Amino acid sequence: MFHLESCFGAVTRTVSELEREGKPARNVTLQRSYDTTPDDLWDAMTNPERLLRWFAPVSGELRLGGRYQIKDNASGLITECVPPHHFSLTWEFGGGSSWVELRLTAEGEERTRLTLSHICPIDDHWNKYGPGAVGVGWDLALVGLAFHLSSNDTDRIDENAFSASSEGKAFMTDCSEDWRRAAVAAGENSSWAEAAAKQVTAFYTGNGSQGAE
Repeated sequence: MFHLESCFGAVTRTVSELEREGKPARNVTLQRSYDTTPDDLWDAMTNPERLLRWFAPVSGELRLGGRYQIKDNASGLITECVPPHHFSLTWEFGGGSSWVELRLTAEGEERTRLTLSHICPIDDHWNKYGPGAVGVGWDLALVGLAFHLSSNDTDRIDENAFSASSEGKAFMTDCSEDWRRAAVAAGENSSWAEAAAKQVTAFYTGNGSQGAE
């Protein structure tokens, strides 16, 4: 049985500075543990049939050197692939490029920690929305993954109903606020972080303009 309450506080969120391709960037990282094996979690994240149940339709060659396409979303190149431990890919969307890295670590026979990092260049999009733009989107994906892993059938969360519900809005607002705190903890200007978080919260709760994704 899946309960949304179990997702509050389940994710550790951090932001850190780094360079990518010789330019300043930010590493937006989420960590969450799931009650399943690394092999099963890997399959859930790389098997197109299972991705369809909790994430989105994904086509292409999901292997090292292959290109993928998420329906109506990003595409890119898979640059690392070591089952069932980690894979990395480029994230090409809206004319911009960033990078996603995922690592799976066993925490016991039936528990696995997922570390998801989205490395973002410092561009106009980052300056307006900050870490929550990609962070909240991945938060929602991890909720879908939790639902998938707890379900014995092919049902998936009704995303429209979830986003419109008071519980869903509370969850997205909580995530956005947590990303604000993570940005400040990383040394970002607090006024900027607050303004960016307000933009992200408004977008995800249906009160803002398009563009935070």
